[in-house]
Amino acid sequence: MTETGLQTETLSLDPAPVAPERDLMSKFDGLIAERRALLDSGITDPFAIVMEEVRSPTEAVIKGRDTILLGTYNYMGMTFDPDVIAAGKQALDRFGSGTNGSRMLNGTFHDHMEVEQALRDFYGMTGAIVFSTGYMANLGIISTLAAKGEYVILDADSHASIYDGCAQGNAEIVRFRHNSVEDLDKRLGRLPKEPGKLVVLEGVYSMLGDIAPLKEMVAVARKHGAMVLVDEAHSMGFFGPNGRGVYEAQGLDVDFVVGTFSKSVGTVGGFVVSNHPKFEAVRLACRPYIFTASLPPSVVATAAASIRKLMTAHDKRDRLWRNARALHAGLTGMGFRLGTATCDSAIVAVLLDDQVQAATMWQALLEGGLYVNMARPPATPAGTFLLRCSICAEHTPEQIERVLTMFRQAGQAVGVIG
Repeated sequence: MTETGLQTETLSLDPAPVAPERDLMSKFDGLIAERRALLDSGITDPFAIVMEEVRSPTEAVIKGRDTILLGTYNYMGMTFDPDVIAAGKQALDRFGSGTNGSRMLNGTFHDHMEVEQALRDFYGMTGAIVFSTGYMANLGIISTLAAKGEYVILDADSHASIYDGCAQGNAEIVRFRHNSVEDLDKRLGRLPKEPGKLVVLEGVYSMLGDIAPLKEMVAVARKHGAMVLVDEAHSMGFFGPNGRGVYEAQGLDVDFVVGTFSKSVGTVGGFVVSNHPKFEAVRLACRPYIFTASLPPSVVATAAASIRKLMTAHDKRDRLWRNARALHAGLTGMGFRLGTATCDSAIVAVLLDDQVQAATMWQALLEGGLYVNMARPPATPAGTFLLRCSICAEHTPEQIERVLTMFRQAGQAVGVIG
């Protein structure tokens, strides 16, 4: 006690709390150790690249070095289009930086309506709903369409957003072998006839760049009374006479098309379009639409401007395909193993033996001034390690030649090619 009769306060000298031997974070120990081993080997973290400056759709500064971008999904090169940028600036001035709410409350602005109309015009469909990302579009539409007692039938190599859309809902999930028409037919044939069924496909699969045999698969789905949803994230803008995707290129009619603004459109966001007369009811039932803040007005304004320009971007489409074929042919000629035997899309995947070889090759390319994506399981099929190249319509022939030279030098240095 002090002279005043008050107890003195003492500072606690106890050590900081120690985490228990096993807590909720312990499950990540394997990932932490694997990443540490990669960094200790001298490899830059492939999943933590910072773009210090972006100068064009095809050029950036990374680690202080001028770098050609070949891993951005900026297929049509719209990110620096003057009309697209101007639309975003105008929207910022008119509506401010954000919406502060969901579409169902105060989050629908003039440009949200404009971009949905642009999508209707682009796809020639009556219905369009915009989501905050392409991931949210799949999460929302799949979980909302297929309810308890109904079925979702999906390709085994489907994107994570498709799998997560299935997990979000209550439908029964049936997988079929990747791109196998026969397995799809067999599995649909085993299901009861009465319940509703949704077959989920992708036009272009993002890891290997292969396309789906949609014509045959849609025919099988129709035979079994199933509706069809096609994710055209990696084909919008340059497949088909109007750039609508693989389904258009193959002359098909499908029930729902999912897409994203973060690839060919050049901004961020996702969408679903459909001709179904009851499609607008999805807005009233879709949790990832109802309970998510809407996109900023500047984002949807840039998307609307970009989509309308893509409707007539025939020259860009031609340049993109020329670039893709040149890269695919050049890498094939050097002896690299690619994900597809022919140039099927704007994705060219270079297959490597293991993670060490893939990381070493990726690092050599980055140090030479080329950025590509390194991909590994679970993003890729089991046991597959690859470098993924995403070609842009704005890559010049000279840049493609430089890319091929860098691949040759890196491949020889690492021992991937002779």
